[in-house]
This record gives sequence, structure tokens and C-alpha cells, in this order.
Amino acid sequence: MPGSSCPSRPSPTSWRWCTARRSASPASKPRTASGSRPRRCPCSRWSRSPSTRPCRLPAGALIDRLGSRTVLVAGSLIMAAGQVLLAFAPGLGGAVVARVLIGAGDAPIFIAGNHIAARYFPPRQVPIIVQGLGLIGQLGQIASAIPVAYLLHEQGWSTTFAVLGGLGVAVAAAAFFGIRTPPTADASSPSAAPSPEPRVSLREAIWPAGVRLGFWTHWLGLIGPNTVALLWGVPFLVQGQGLEPTTASALLTVMVIANIVAGPVLGVLTGRHPLRRSWLALAIAVVAAVTWASVLLPDTPRPMWRLVVWMAVTGACGPASLIGLDFARTHGVRGRAASAVGFANIGGFAATVVSVLLVGATLQVISPAGTSEYSLDHYRVALSTLVLPWTIGIVAVIHARRRTRREMAAAGVIVPPLRDVLARRRAGRRA
Repeated sequence: MPGSSCPSRPSPTSWRWCTARRSASPASKPRTASGSRPRRCPCSRWSRSPSTRPCRLPAGALIDRLGSRTVLVAGSLIMAAGQVLLAFAPGLGGAVVARVLIGAGDAPIFIAGNHIAARYFPPRQVPIIVQGLGLIGQLGQIASAIPVAYLLHEQGWSTTFAVLGGLGVAVAAAAFFGIRTPPTADASSPSAAPSPEPRVSLREAIWPAGVRLGFWTHWLGLIGPNTVALLWGVPFLVQGQGLEPTTASALLTVMVIANIVAGPVLGVLTGRHPLRRSWLALAIAVVAAVTWASVLLPDTPRPMWRLVVWMAVTGACGPASLIGLDFARTHGVRGRAASAVGFANIGGFAATVVSVLLVGATLQVISPAGTSEYSLDHYRVALSTLVLPWTIGIVAVIHARRRTRREMAAAGVIVPPLRDVLARRRAGRRA
């Protein structure tokens, strides 16, 4: 079966083959070992389970209530249970349950890491640490691909996922024994409080305008990267731009490299200029929109250098989305920071669902019935519909920023207009 995708008429156990093919992809690690590239696969309805998404908000609430270490340990054990169930599941039903467990266990991991960073490090360093956590997660996915693929082909399905389950238990033990409460907490951070006040409800925790600003910033940052990386990037490059699949994959690597390079830079800028974080997010979104327009407006395939620039700018949008989590952390209700971060973290994934479905639905409408091969013109029209979620995101960020600054002004924090700051700097240089 090498070289094929999934069988057109799957046997009762063919879901294992489909999932195994995905577990060997560069996107796999214990958290995603059963899901990737859902196209042309009978298992596509569950291979990228949405189970993680609705769990983000309750996961943040649990972190606020129980603490990061407890939730990290529990999440790792739930993922381990899902991997073991996936190893020995007799059919598709068991595999779906296992995938839900893996997604549910994965949901609090990054939020808990964000929460721990806010308690251990000074506020100015937290954005850098959070960007580093995102980078480590991506590198972990890539680094795990070769060992998982080797083990899968040498030892088979059950052994591979049983080993992944064992690794999940080991990670849970490492979190339990390795994470300690910091001796001092930063009282200036909303995340410093060890537990929420009972009278603060979840609704009140996500109500501040700064938390909603974080939601829409996260929304704005992940529209392009996830639409390209999860589904439509390779088809557009191969069918629309006429590239070889290997070349298209290499261009996706450019996006990963740009993500790695941009993350620390944006982390430093976010920490140094906390009052200008929204400008960073908006500037990157506008540059990305211009870059997408330069690729989609012409009716002929674009030269390679332009596609490289397009991929690089799109990759930089990923770290820009994490600015939204910084908004949520710093503007959340005291003791409810993880709930705020969990809510903001939903924004980008909601944008992803909207964007991917919008492109797919447009292709279905404008192309001949039953076709799976689309022309450059089809992709130009379909991908251009991303202007809708992009516009929604930009307008929402600007609106939420205004509300946030009004709340800050009421608390005595005045954000001077950027033109006034630049004018003062110019005057200082002349003097």
C-alpha cells in the first residue's frame, strides 16, 4: 500500500491504516499521533477531531480552580489513556472515543504552560517564554515524526501507541514531581492569585474588553497559517500554481522556519512595548493581507520568490496570534487568568473552522459538480473569500482595543496616541 492514501472501500480495520499513515507525518507527536491531513480518507471525519476546541475554556477554569500542575498531570494521563485505547481499539467507534480523550487531555496543556510562565517569570519576560513554549511544541511534533514512523513500521500499531501511552504516563510523572509552586508570585499579574474568588463567575472572567481583544487578536493571527497548513496550502500550490508536491512541501517548510524566527522577535517586542501590542498584531495582519493579494489577484502562476515571501509572511502570523493570549493574561480578572487565556485561545481555532469551510464551500459552488481538481481561477476566488474573516478580525480588534483603552483610562492608565509618542521622540532627537 505504499504510495496510496486510504483504501477506497475500507475494511473493518482500515481506519488503523489511515491513522497510521497520519501518525508518520511531520505533524505527529503523542497529542496528534492519530490526526493529520484528513483529505481523501474515510476517517477524515474524526482524524482532526474538534474535541480540543470546546475544552479550552473549561480547561482554563480548571487550571484556575485546581492549579497548573494538577491539570497538567490529569491532562497527560487522559492523553495516555486515549493512546492506549487507540492501540487496542477493535473498531472505529473505540478509535473515535480514543481521539476524543486525546483531544480533551491536550486542551489544557498549552494554557497550563502559559499560566506557569506567568507565575515564574517577570511580566516583561512572559511573552518571550510563551512564544518559546509554542516553538517547543512545534519542534516536538517534528522531532517525534521519525521515531513514531520507525516504531510503527517495525513493531506495528498496538506496540507504537502503547509506547506513546507509556510516554504520556512518564510526562505526567515528570509534571507531578518537577513542577513546584514559585516562592513568590508577581502581584501585578492577574495570574498571580493561586485560586479565583468564588464570586467571580466564568462569564465575568471573560467579560473584560482586554480578554475579548485577546480573542480577536488570536482569531486574526491564525486565519492564514491554519488555512494553508491544515488543508488548502498544498492543493493550491500543486493544482493552482502547478508545482510538484515536493516543492509545495518545501514551501510549507518556509512557513515553519518563518514561524520559528518570528516567535522570539514578537515575544521581545510584546514584552518591551505592552501598550503597542495591538499595533503589532494589526501591522502583521495588514502585511499578510497585502501578500495574499499579491498572490491571488494575478491570473497566472506566481514566481517562486513571491510564493516564498507569501509563505514566510503567513508563517509569521502564527506567533502574532499569541499576542492575543498576552492580552487575555494581563487584562483578565485576578485569579481567573487561565480562564481568560482559554477563552482567547478559542479565537484562532474558530477562525480556522470558518476559513477552511468558507474556502471549501466556495470551491464546491464555483466548480463543476463532482470534481476534486480545481483550477487556479477556482482557488483565486475561493481563497479570496478569506477577506471576510480577515475584515471581521481587524474591525473587531480595533473595536475591542477602543473599549480596552477606555477601561484602562478609567483605571488611571492612559495610552497616548502613537502619533504623539512619535512626535515627542522626534522632538527629543532634535534637542
